[in-house]
Amino acid sequence: MDYETLLTLQGYTKFFLILVVFILFYSYAFSIYRRDKKGERDFEKYSNLVHDDSSVSAPLEERTSKKDIGNKEK
Repeated sequence: MDYETLLTLQGYTKFFLILVVFILFYSYAFSIYRRDKKGERDFEKYSNLVHDDSSVSAPLEERTSKKDIGNKEK
């Protein structure tokens, strides 16, 4: 391969990698926006963690273990 072909290949590769990263980022941002609007998760609480990070703060979400889930099904 000559030098110009390598540069062209490098340009196309960079373009498609940037395109993939762009699509992944915006799909993730859209999923966060959609979950926030549906009410599945309140991301405002997570942003408040920056200001209120003491060890005596109340947990944001209740956690259940696999044992608890198995006991509910029986």
